[in-house]
Amino acid sequence: MDWDDFGPWAKQLTDWGVDYRKTLADRPVRSQVKPGEVLAALEGSPPESPETMKAIMADFERVVMPGITHWQHPRFFAYFNSNAAPASVLAEFLVSVIAPQCMLWQTSPAATEMETRMMEWLIKAVGLPDDFQGVIQDSASSATLAAVLVMRERALEWRGNIDGLTGQPVLRIYCSDQVHSSIDRAIWVAGIGQDNLVKIRTTGDLRSMDPLDLEQAIAEDKMAGRIPAGVIAATGATGMGASDDLEAVAAVAEEHGLYSHLDAAWAGTAMICPEFRDLWRGADQFDSIVFNPHKWMGAQFDCAAHFLRDPDLLRQTLAIRPEYLRTHGQEVTDYSEWSIPLGRRFRALKLWFLIRTYGMEGLRARIRSHVRWSQELCERLRKKEGFEIVTEPILSLWTFRHEGDDDHQQTLVDAINSDGRIYLTQTLVDGRKVIRFQAGSFDCTEADFEVAYETIVEIAGDLHS
Repeated sequence: MDWDDFGPWAKQLTDWGVDYRKTLADRPVRSQVKPGEVLAALEGSPPESPETMKAIMADFERVVMPGITHWQHPRFFAYFNSNAAPASVLAEFLVSVIAPQCMLWQTSPAATEMETRMMEWLIKAVGLPDDFQGVIQDSASSATLAAVLVMRERALEWRGNIDGLTGQPVLRIYCSDQVHSSIDRAIWVAGIGQDNLVKIRTTGDLRSMDPLDLEQAIAEDKMAGRIPAGVIAATGATGMGASDDLEAVAAVAEEHGLYSHLDAAWAGTAMICPEFRDLWRGADQFDSIVFNPHKWMGAQFDCAAHFLRDPDLLRQTLAIRPEYLRTHGQEVTDYSEWSIPLGRRFRALKLWFLIRTYGMEGLRARIRSHVRWSQELCERLRKKEGFEIVTEPILSLWTFRHEGDDDHQQTLVDAINSDGRIYLTQTLVDGRKVIRFQAGSFDCTEADFEVAYETIVEIAGDLHS
C-alpha cells in the first residue's frame, strides 16, 4: 500500500467506524467466541506474497470482530469503561498519521508544550491547587510504579539505583486492603517484595483504611528496624469503590515523613464535578495523584494524568541523560525524565480535542447522568424481592446479590453475560461473592439502564424457575 491507496481506504474505514459505533447497541456486549476459536482461524504462517486490503478487511470481519468485546457499547457495565469519544478518536487518527516519538522537547515541541498545558487544564478541572504539575503516563499502573520507585529512592537516600537493593534496609509500603492489584505489581517490580506491602484493614461503608492501624503498623516497623517509605491511598478502588479518608492518611504520612500517592484511576474523573469532591477531600495533601482520563472522561486509551507536588523527586529517580538525549542551550521540559519508558506518544492531543469539543460542562453533564441513572437502578433493584444491595453506590458503582449462595451469584453473572444485552462482572466483599455494577460508557442513555434492570431481573427469575 502507498499513500495514494491509503486515502480511499481511510475514507472507507471511517465509514465502517461510523456504522460500527452507531450499531453497537445491536451487538452482544461481550465476545461470545470460545477459547482458541480466533487462533484457529488465523493462518499458521505469514504470507509470502502481498494480499489485497479487500481480502484483509473481509478476514477482519470474519476472524477479528466475533472475538471483540465491545468496550464502547452503551451497556458495558463491567470493569471500568475504557472510553473513546469521537473527538478523541479523530485526534488519535492524526497522531497515527504524523507518528511522532515525543520523548524530548526537541523531538516534537508541540507535544511537550501541549502536555504541559493539558495537565494545567486538568489540575484546574479537578480542583487541585496550582502548585501541582502533571505528566501523562500510559496508565495508572505506570504512575503508581513511578511513585513506588520515588518512595524507594527517597527512603534509601537516592542510593538504590546506584548500589542496587542487595544489603539495603527493608523498606515498607502501606496501603488499604482494597487497593488494585497494580499496587502489588509495582511493589514486585520495584524490588521491595510482596511481604513488605503492608495492607491495612478497612472499615465503614467506604471501606477506608484505619488510620490508627496505619499508625500502629508504622510504629511496629520502626521498632523492628524496618524503614517506612510510603503510603498509597485509594479513591474509588476497583472492587466496590473503596475510598480512604485522605485527610487522615495524609496526616499520618506527613507526621512520619512518608511519600504519599493517591490512586484515583476511575473516580478522579468525577472530581470535575465539584459536588463529588467530598470523596477525595485531602487529595491536595498528597505528593502524587493519578487518574485515567481514558476511563470515564472519554479520552482514548491510553492516557493517565499523573499529578505531582514536587516533580524533581520523580526526575531524580528516573532521569538519565546520555549525550544523545541532551537538548543544549535551552531550558525545556523533557517528559521522558518523568516516566519509565523513554519513548512517548503524543497523548495530549486527544485531551485537547476532547475538552474543546465537549467543554467541561458537557463532560460534567455526562458524569452526573451516569451517577444518577446508576443510583436510580440501584434503588429499583433494592425494592425487588430476592435482591440485596451489598455495598451502597459510590458514584456510579455498587454491588448486589440475588438470593442464593456464591455459586448462584457466579451462575447469574455468567448467564447475564452469555445473554449479551449487558455485561457485568463479579467481585468479593467481606469474603462473599457479589455482582458488581458500574456505569460510565460515554454514549449510554437512560434507556440502557432500563435494559439493565429488565435483563438482571429476567435472568435471575429464569434461573430460580
